[in-house]
Amino acid sequence: MAAAFVETLERMYLVHAHLELPPGSHLPPDVRELVRSSLVPGDRVEHVSVHVRSPARLTLGLYALADGLEEAEERAVRVCGRLLREVPQLAAARLTGAGVPLLPLAFEAQPAD
Repeated sequence: MAAAFVETLERMYLVHAHLELPPGSHLPPDVRELVRSSLVPGDRVEHVSVHVRSPARLTLGLYALADGLEEAEERAVRVCGRLLREVPQLAAARLTGAGVPLLPLAFEAQPAD
């Protein structure tokens, strides 16, 4: 009897993760390189973009491989949790939200900080 072939439906999802430092804190100047160099193969993140929103806020664009949207968002939350635990320069930050951006919202004006 031939073994059954199971095809994976893994796709790449863009998940925005929003991080914020406490008042009076500032993101390190090399935050982009810190985040990128801290990713590991098990994160299943193929690419990351870093958007600094203010001296204390940033959005990570995580391009995560997953079988579905929920899994991609959960993966992003786990990756951010690990980054906040393991990257000393981000230890004071907190994750304020993570999710796949809705396309119409991606084109709306962003509030100024």
